[in-house]
Parts: sequence; structure tokens; C-alpha cells
Amino acid sequence: MPFLSQALSINPAGLALEDGEVAWSYEDLSREAEEIAHRLRTLGVEPGQVVALAGRLNGELLAALHGIWKAGATVAPLNDRWTLKERSKALRILAPRLLLTGAGPEGRSDNTSLFPDQVVFKLGSPRGSPSPSLSDVDPSQGLLPGLAGGAEAAHLLTSGTSGRPRVVRITVGNLRASAHGTRECLDLSPSDRWLGSLSLSHVGGVALVTRASMVGSALVLRGPFSVATFLTLMEDGSITHASLVPTMLHQALEAWGVRAAPDSLRCLLIGGAPARESLVQVALEGGFPIALTYGLSEASSQVVTAPPALVREKPGTVGAPLPGVKVRVTERGELLVKGPTVAPGQLREDGWLHTGDLVRKDGDGHFWITGRQSDRIISGGEKVDPVEVEKVLESHPQVDEVVVVGVPDREWGERVVAGVVSSTAGLLLKEELDHLARVTLSPAKRPRSIRFLESIPRNPNGKVDRKKVRALFR
Repeated sequence: MPFLSQALSINPAGLALEDGEVAWSYEDLSREAEEIAHRLRTLGVEPGQVVALAGRLNGELLAALHGIWKAGATVAPLNDRWTLKERSKALRILAPRLLLTGAGPEGRSDNTSLFPDQVVFKLGSPRGSPSPSLSDVDPSQGLLPGLAGGAEAAHLLTSGTSGRPRVVRITVGNLRASAHGTRECLDLSPSDRWLGSLSLSHVGGVALVTRASMVGSALVLRGPFSVATFLTLMEDGSITHASLVPTMLHQALEAWGVRAAPDSLRCLLIGGAPARESLVQVALEGGFPIALTYGLSEASSQVVTAPPALVREKPGTVGAPLPGVKVRVTERGELLVKGPTVAPGQLREDGWLHTGDLVRKDGDGHFWITGRQSDRIISGGEKVDPVEVEKVLESHPQVDEVVVVGVPDREWGERVVAGVVSSTAGLLLKEELDHLARVTLSPAKRPRSIRFLESIPRNPNGKVDRKKVRALFR
């Protein structure tokens, strides 16, 4: 019991999860997970083997996750939003011993016939079901091996926007270190009620589950993120915390309006992508307790985090490193990381994880994200940071979102282009944005083309898909 054991020692009768259908204490969750672990052992799952897990996050899926760990196996979560082709590709890369499937986004179980080359068992199916069901498997007897501190807890695929997805192998020790650091940074306690809003295929989703288990706090599960559901839970005090990507926060604030934030809300942890300054400002004006964080899969989620008090003092900063995490900034501004949260095999010869992300550090030791090294545009021999251009265009009051990329150009090598989301899109706004760029940016940084979009293309983890954006301009 690498994660549940701590919750059982500090809050055994406390609420572990509530998904609208069931409400389990940590004792309940542990019993459910142990039964699943024994059934997996009957199926021949051995310590160190990989078990894939698919379906929307609910009570049965959470029990299966902990059951996989109790059986001594490694979990490989699949994203609900992946297409069949994407999921099949992921399974080839992950090569699991078997696949467990629960309810999908619409509440239906995955069709096991879609994966003829994969051993598949459904969760929660009644005995006698024509499809293979884990409940039809007799549980084994004897002690369960569990996971040691150095064992691999999760295999996660990177987002693969480059077209070359790879596996990040995160250990029990990595997740424990991340949970301890976050608990200290955000002052977490067993009374917290976190909305389970992120997919387990996202490192933030796995970190949320393990963090809750180690703190002894509750998870409130309602399936895929819904603005209406989130606002209801927030308004009636059913949640105190939530992990959101900036797009989720933008949608929630738009629907919430000018009302003040509920007093029961303690923290909205914003990560997965940089939050634009105007979005942070709107949240702060409404009294929302925003915490900004930067992290990546290779570092088991958070690297640096700014708690709400710091964000109020310095809007936009992502704060200082988590306790135990060491960072360094190169001459080119790239952030390097090392410490107990970094997954095995991620360090370069110099002993550091090279993130590829660009930052600056202020005099107080707080960090600010300035862009991504691979996103830099070289136009006419000059380096252009897309984030700088995006901030200029986002400063226009009628602009909701902006993405800036470089596209091939015979004369300039690359030309700067911008995709803009606005409810007042039109020729007049385009002329105003052109003028704003001319008076604010040097010639190489000015967008040569501005195109209005209904929405910014994103990958399943909520990050901007710049490859798709570039395709729109070709």
C-alpha cells in the first residue's frame, strides 16, 4: 500500500472519494482496492508488470488504480479523449500485461472488441456478462506484494505533439516527494476536498490522486470537467480545491460573472500551460485564491509553485521550487531541474533535467515563465519569443486568447503569425491589433498575419497544439 497506507494511518474513517454514486472512506477504498489486487494476481499479474487503465475517473476506476499498485504492478493510464487510433498506438508503445476498462465519458464501458490484440477486462460488470469482467475472476489468497519506494508506479506518455510520444517512468518515491513538497507549499490538510478534474493520463491527475491519499483528503469526482458542475460544487461548498488548466479557469470565470469567490474555496491550482496575465488579474479581482504552478511529466508534476498569497502579491509568478527540488537557469534562460521528483533516466550527462522551458528569476528567487525554447521563432535572423508577442495582443480588451507561431517563409526563414479568439472578431479589431503591434513590438516580432479562430487548437491535456496552429496558416 504505497500511498493508501498513510491515509489509513491518519484518517481511516475520513472521506476518500465521493462521485455522486458512492461515498467511500479510506477504509472502504482500501478494501475495494485489495479485492481488485487479488483478482489481478489470479490473472497472473506480477510485480513490475504494466496494467493499462481506461475510463472516466470514478470510484471503481480509483479503486482499480490503487488495486494495481497493491498487486505490485505499474499503471499505464489512457486518456478518455484519445481516438481509437491514438489509443491503439499508445497500447503498442506501453505494451501492458492487460487492460482494465471502466465507464467512458458518456458512462458506457469501453467495447473490448475494439482491442483484439489486447487482453481486456471490464470493471464493475455483473457476473454472467458476455464480455470478460474482472468480477468474474476469483480472487487469489495470501499477501499482496505492493510497491517498494523505488518501484515504477506509473508509465505516462508525453503529449506527443512532435509526433514521437515516449514513456516517462515515474516511481513511488517520485510521487511521494512531489506530494510532500506540494503539501508543505500549499498547506494541505485532511479536510481538503479536491475536484478530480484532470485525466489520470496527465501527470497532474496521477499526482492529485497520490497527493490526496498521502494527505488523507477527499476527492470529489464528477467525470470530465464541466463548467456548470464545477460552479455548482464550488458555490455549495462541496469542494475546497481544484486543479485546472488555464482554459478551464477562463471558461469558469466567464460563466461565474462578477460575483465574489465563495469563502469555502481555498485554492485553485493552475498549471499545464502558462496563464495569461489578464486571466490571472480577473481571477484576483474576483477574490479567487489562485495558485500558479509550473511542472512537467519528467518531474512528477510540480517543479515551482506560487501559493495564493504570493500570486496576490506578484500576479503571474509561478513561485519558488518545491521543498527538495533544485533548479538552475542557463545563460540562455532554460530551466534545469534535479531532485527526488525527477523520473529515472531523465538526467543529462551534466546531472540535470533539461526542461526546454525558458524562465527568469527575480530578486526574491521567484520564477516567471517566458516561453519554450522549441517555440522560439527565428525571423530575419532575429529571435522572437512567442509569449512576448502573445502578451501584447492579449492586452487588447476585446481579445480572449492568442497563440503566436512561426511558419516557413522564403524571405525571412520564418514569419510571425497569430491566431486570435475574440467575440468581436472583424476588420476593425484586426486593424487595432496591427496598430498595437506596430507601436509596441520591433519589426521582426510583429505578426505578418492575424487570423481569427473560434478556439485555440489543443491536445487532450489542454496544452496548445502549435503544430495544428501552424497548419492553419499554410
